[in-house]
Amino acid sequence: MWRLPHGLKINISVNLAILLAMAMLLLDLVMVISAEKILINAEIRRADLLLSAIGTHLPIPNEAGKKISGPAFEETMEHLLHESGFSCAVVLDRDAHPTYSGGTGCLMQERLGGLARESMNSGRRSSRSFGAIWGVFWKQRQFLILSTPFRRNGEIVGAGGILLPLEKTCLILRNTQHILLVYIFVNTIALTFVGLHRLSKTTVRPLHSLLRRAEDYREETDFCFLGEKGNNEFSELSKALNRMLKRISDDKRALRLTVQSLEKANAEIRQAQRDIIRAEKLASAGRLSSGIAHEIGNPLAIVIGYFDLLKRKDLSVDEKEAFLARAENEVSRINRIIRRLLDFSGPSDGTLRRVSVHGLIEDLATMLQYQPLMSDIRLSLSLCAEMDRVMADPDQLRQVFLNLAINAADAIASVENQPDGQILISSELSLPEVSGDHPLLKLTFADNGPGMAEEVLANMFDPFYTTKEPGKGTGLGLSVSFMIIDAIDGKIEAASDLEKGATMTIFLPVIGKG
Repeated sequence: MWRLPHGLKINISVNLAILLAMAMLLLDLVMVISAEKILINAEIRRADLLLSAIGTHLPIPNEAGKKISGPAFEETMEHLLHESGFSCAVVLDRDAHPTYSGGTGCLMQERLGGLARESMNSGRRSSRSFGAIWGVFWKQRQFLILSTPFRRNGEIVGAGGILLPLEKTCLILRNTQHILLVYIFVNTIALTFVGLHRLSKTTVRPLHSLLRRAEDYREETDFCFLGEKGNNEFSELSKALNRMLKRISDDKRALRLTVQSLEKANAEIRQAQRDIIRAEKLASAGRLSSGIAHEIGNPLAIVIGYFDLLKRKDLSVDEKEAFLARAENEVSRINRIIRRLLDFSGPSDGTLRRVSVHGLIEDLATMLQYQPLMSDIRLSLSLCAEMDRVMADPDQLRQVFLNLAINAADAIASVENQPDGQILISSELSLPEVSGDHPLLKLTFADNGPGMAEEVLANMFDPFYTTKEPGKGTGLGLSVSFMIIDAIDGKIEAASDLEKGATMTIFLPVIGKG
């Protein structure tokens, strides 16, 4: 559970060791470069001292009391070279002739002589490097030649050159580097542990404490992060976390109140939707009732007539039974008409279940045949879909179909001298656009009324929008229908061709065969 601090320690250790090693290696690099310069400058100073001594002992012809014979000067040079540790030198006289050329293992007399002559001609001290050998980190100069003119009383009386081998300098640096590497390794390990201890005390332990405290957090209890000692970033972090927890707690309380308010508002909206659907349903039922009341008047008159006939005393038993059977048929007819109206206008429980759309449409067609508004309109069915089962509330779906049929009938009735009003209700399967989706049941309600303008098509599903005269429509029929179809993941569309009629299309997801 507590692996974060352990992993953090490892990360700190590794990064600290890398940084320390890099810092020490860079320091080592600077030290090597500085030491190399110091050693080479020391060699150059020794060479300058030797050249100065050689210039002092240089024999000058025709100078009384100071002339040194050739063998004596050579012995002096050998002694000077031996004491100074240099292995090769060249000395030129006033005429640039070699006075001395030699040393131990010297192979560069010609180059020494040439540089000495250049110094004599230029009158300036010069240096040249030759060759390359591996130093500590890269290749370095192998030989360094110094040449300088000799002056007496402001006059050049000769020149000399000395060869400085630098292998010894590189060897000293390499030997020193071995010691430095051991020092770097030991110091890196020691400083890493010391630094880790200090960083753990100032960083890892406070973080560990905050982590452990965060693990103890429970939503149902009051909680706060304990402040760290001292005025540092972890103390400020603890305070910031406490402020954040307080804001979260306040926001949670506000969120709970908001959720409760939204739940209440949603319940009220759902109830309002049910009330709207119920109101529109009752409005449609009232309109159907007026038509049904007119329709059942005829069978009631027939039943009354049969009852008057049954009062006659001259009827035979067979005639009475025939009159009673006919009266019973008319009463049954009245019962079926009223039952269909009650089924439609009864309260809906809102439960979704498998329902046959074709069955609902056929019942609707049977109920509409008794309506006076359909007396001059031919209602045709073309239910060709092989699958018509959908998940819906049958009462609400029946209400949608009735709203569309009544709107179509009203549209046809609004056309004067319309002798052949027609409403066609058809169905077919529509294949899904995306593979794997359920097929859709496509229902079409088409009429040959006057059609609808573009403005009507754009606003027809808005609540309370209607083109009917006041008192002949609530403007909620299509809005309620849209709401019902949308609730079961369907969609409803409208299309129209002026003077040729309108078409309402419903798409419903199919779940089984009808």
